[in-house]
Amino acid sequence: MTLRIDRRSLVKGGAFGLGALLLPGGSTALAQLVAARGFTHNVASGEPAQDSVLLWTRYVPAQGASAHVHAEISDTADFRRIVAGGDVITGPWRDWTAKVTVAGLEPGRPYFYRFTASGEVSPIGRTRTLPEGRVPEWRMAVFSCANLPFGYFNAYAHAAQRDDLHLGIHLGDYLYEYKRGTYPSERDAVAARVLEPANELIHLADYRTRYACYRADPDLQALHARLPIIPSVDDHETANDSWEGGAENHNPGEGDYTERKIAAMQAWREWMPVSDKPYATYEIGDLGTYFRTETRLIGRGQAPSLEAALKGAADPVAALTAFRDGAWADPARSMMGTTQEHWLAEELHRSVRARKRWQVVGVGTIVGRQVAPPEAANWISPDAADYIAARIKAALLAAKLGLPSDFDSWGGYPAARARLLQAAQAADADLVILAGDSHNAWGFELSQDGKRAGVEFDGHSVTSPGYESFFRQEPPTDISTALVRANPELKWCSTAGRGYMTVTLTPEAATSEWLFMDTVIGRSTQVARTHRMRTRAGRRTLEAA
Repeated sequence: MTLRIDRRSLVKGGAFGLGALLLPGGSTALAQLVAARGFTHNVASGEPAQDSVLLWTRYVPAQGASAHVHAEISDTADFRRIVAGGDVITGPWRDWTAKVTVAGLEPGRPYFYRFTASGEVSPIGRTRTLPEGRVPEWRMAVFSCANLPFGYFNAYAHAAQRDDLHLGIHLGDYLYEYKRGTYPSERDAVAARVLEPANELIHLADYRTRYACYRADPDLQALHARLPIIPSVDDHETANDSWEGGAENHNPGEGDYTERKIAAMQAWREWMPVSDKPYATYEIGDLGTYFRTETRLIGRGQAPSLEAALKGAADPVAALTAFRDGAWADPARSMMGTTQEHWLAEELHRSVRARKRWQVVGVGTIVGRQVAPPEAANWISPDAADYIAARIKAALLAAKLGLPSDFDSWGGYPAARARLLQAAQAADADLVILAGDSHNAWGFELSQDGKRAGVEFDGHSVTSPGYESFFRQEPPTDISTALVRANPELKWCSTAGRGYMTVTLTPEAATSEWLFMDTVIGRSTQVARTHRMRTRAGRRTLEAA
C-alpha cells in the first residue's frame, strides 16, 4: 500500500513508530495511518556518487516489530538484469524506514530500483549516478519551502514529469512545524490540505507523523521516485528561525530545545534519502562540485536582534550605530561553525585544483546584501498588523545605516559572510550560491572587499507565500524595481509566485531558470511564466539568458 493525499481523506493509511502508537484519541486519518501495512510511502533515492546511490523506502510488516527489506537495482525497467542490491532490517526504532546504499554502479547513467519484503514488492523508482570525466551539460531542479496547507505541490508534479533533469536539490523547509491553523491560518489554508498531527511538532512522534503526512502527497512521492534528491535542512525542519541553541518558535513550556532538535533531526534522517554526514561534496564530472552545507543547527550562533537594539532607545540612530559596530559585526557570530568553514574553504580549493568548472554551494538563506528600499514606507497597508508596520519602520531606519532587512539570513552574520566569500576568492572559484528560505526569487552578483566573488540564484517557494502576502495593495513589479534599485548586488527579483528553479551547468555558463506555477490553490502543472539568467565562466556577473 502506498499512501496518498486526496480531497476525501488526508491519507489512506500509515504508521509512525513507537511514540505515535501512544497518541490518545487521534483523528480518523491518524487511525488509518497507524493501521497501514506494507510499503506505505513509495520509494526515494539520494546521495548519488559516480558508483553508488542511497535507496529509501518504508515498510511496515503485517506481523512482528521488524522486517528484512531487500533492495535491488537494474539498468532496465523490467528488472531482467539485477546489477546490484543490498539488505537492511528495519523496525519501529527507525519508524520502519529503510535506507540501503548500493555500490558497484556505472557513472552518469540512469537506473531503476525497487524493494522487496515478506513477498511484497514496492513501486519502482528511477535514479541516476553522478557523471565523471567530460560532461557537456547537467541540470538540477532546486526546491525549498513547501508548506502543505498553503496549497498543492504543483512544482514537484511539474518537475516529476520532465525528462531533462538529472538531479533534485532541496534547500530546506521541506515541511513546517506549526500546529494546524497557525501558518497558514484556517482562513488561508486550502481545505483539502489537512495537516497531521494537528499540534505543533515538539517530540519525535510529532515529527515522524508530519513526515508521514507530507510524504503521503502523490506529487512529492512522484518527485522522489523520479529523481535522486540531495536535501539539506533550514529552520522549519526543527522550528522557525532556529540556531544552535534555540529558535524563535521554541517557547517556555515546550521542554528542552536540545531534545527537540535531536528528535527533529532523527526524524529527518529517517525520512530523507540522505546520509548521516551533516555536510558533503558531490562531483559532477569536470563541470563542477556541489557542496551540501549545514547552516542552521551545528554552528550557527543566535542572530542579532534589531528589535532588542532599538527597545527603549532614546536615540534610535545612536543605538543602531552601536549595534552595527558591535553585536552585528561580531566576528565570532558564525553560520556554519569554524570546522565546517575550514572544510568548505579546503574543498573549494580542491575543486578548483581539480579543474572543475563550477563550485556550487547550497545554503539555507540568502547571502546577497539586501536593505529595505525607501519606497517600503508606502507599502504598509492601513490594516497591516502592528508588528508588520513596526518591522518595516525599523528596517527603513536600519537601511540608512547600511544594516540589512533580514537578520536571519547571511545579512545578520556579516563576518561569516565575508569569510565565505573570501574563501571563494582565495580559491579563485567560479562560485554559484543556491539558497531558498525567502519564498521569493532573486539573482545576485556577490562581492567582497570591492571584488567580485560569485553569483547567487535564490529559489522561490513551492507553496509558502512571499512578499505579495504582506503588501497586497502594491504591484509586485513596483516592489521588485524598488528592491533592485536599493541594492547594488541584486540584479533581478520577483516577489510574487510559487514554483521552483532549474540550474543548468555547461562548460560555458551556469544558467538559472525560475518557473512560476499558475496556481497552488488547485492541482495543476501549468506554468504561468519563467525567467532566465546566467553567468558566463570566469566572469562572476549575471546577464539575461
